[in-house]
Amino acid sequence: MQRVLMAAGISEDVVSQRPSNRQHRLVNKTLRRLEKLHEACADPRLGLKSSSPYLLELLPETASALRRVWEPYRGLGAFTGPAPGEDEAVFLGLHARTLLAQTDRALLLFKEAKEKMFDETSSYRKDLTKLSLLFSHMLWELKAIFPGDRYHGNTYNLTKTEARDFWKMTFGNKCLVRWSIFAEKLRCVHPFQEGLESVALKATLDLTCNDHVSVFEFDIFTRLFQPWGSLLRNWTQLAVTHPGYMAFLTYDQALSRLGRHPRKPGSYIFRLSCTRMGQWAIGHVTSEGDIVQTILENTPLYLALLQGHSQGRYLYPDGQDANPDLSALHRPDHKAKVKVTQEQYELYGKVGSSFRLCKICTQEEKDTRIEPCGHLVCRRCLDSWLQKSAGHTCPYCRCDVEDTEPVEVEPYQPKHKQEKESDTDDDHEDIELVVKQMASLRKKAPERKTAQQ
Repeated sequence: MQRVLMAAGISEDVVSQRPSNRQHRLVNKTLRRLEKLHEACADPRLGLKSSSPYLLELLPETASALRRVWEPYRGLGAFTGPAPGEDEAVFLGLHARTLLAQTDRALLLFKEAKEKMFDETSSYRKDLTKLSLLFSHMLWELKAIFPGDRYHGNTYNLTKTEARDFWKMTFGNKCLVRWSIFAEKLRCVHPFQEGLESVALKATLDLTCNDHVSVFEFDIFTRLFQPWGSLLRNWTQLAVTHPGYMAFLTYDQALSRLGRHPRKPGSYIFRLSCTRMGQWAIGHVTSEGDIVQTILENTPLYLALLQGHSQGRYLYPDGQDANPDLSALHRPDHKAKVKVTQEQYELYGKVGSSFRLCKICTQEEKDTRIEPCGHLVCRRCLDSWLQKSAGHTCPYCRCDVEDTEPVEVEPYQPKHKQEKESDTDDDHEDIELVVKQMASLRKKAPERKTAQQ
């Protein structure tokens, strides 16, 4: 246990393998502070709006989730339940301490602000809003690592294929890694500089502000700044230098900010969605002066901004005339490569088809991979399907579409058979459909033979 804690950068006094009375007191103390903060936020003079993240709902939900997650390890007045696994224990201890620290920060704001807290324009009120976003991130993370109130951090399935491979090969089944260790490993595949660039990257990745990166936080980051091949380049152009990016903004604040530009249609900003982690929310001023905010479903942000610009929606980032050119991020060489295996080549040859062509329209080449199932289609067919279907599901297997990624299918070259390789992340085609086509061809063959006779 000592070795695991040291590797994660956590000392023995933070958490032990079996929760001790110290952790018992820590959790109870955190629950009391959350209740105290809820009482402060319930002051009618504060006038909190019920749009997400709404502290009067968020704080009780956080306390309830905390109780449920710790319940299996608690007895009457002491921890007497089963000992959690090592990684689970590390996460539980760090989460509880971080939650207590952020709750104390919020209570200190009320103490220092006094009457200024009731002024929506005060710096204290803005800091409280930022903390509400942090509380929301922590709750989302807890739910993701403990779905159904049971630990699944060791089996968490990252949405993006390349990100999943990187985490598994580098950190195995760990759900939490200290930032310094994570940064060292990430730098091997996506170089970045020490100093300001590293600090900015940490601020974007470490959503819960505890000097660690969880598998959940890494999943969110890679979904936001896809595709993997240009991950940090995308992050730099979209979150570091882009004037339209707003790091800590709620729905109401976005409305207020865009309200500064009623006579400049096409003004826009984008931010992390408060209700759908891993998705972008884009707001813009319409030609009528209205403000519309939409959440991207399955389109990379840079592509949505390029498309919106061509349609006259996203013209002026935060009302500024200079709109960054993101076309470089749309180059084909940023697409993930999908290699066709010999088996796939031969199978499709038997049915008179091509692996590269979309199976829905049989005309366009496959250029989009659906996550998490991995099926390949052309973008046009997928967009048409998603518009017509009741829910956002894969047209093949009907699983929920959590994300999409642009890909390029590399044709199979028969002369290189000796270079054949097995790639489990190639197209997970719906084999059942292919088998049905082959069966249909076999059935028709005897009929044609009989007709010829």
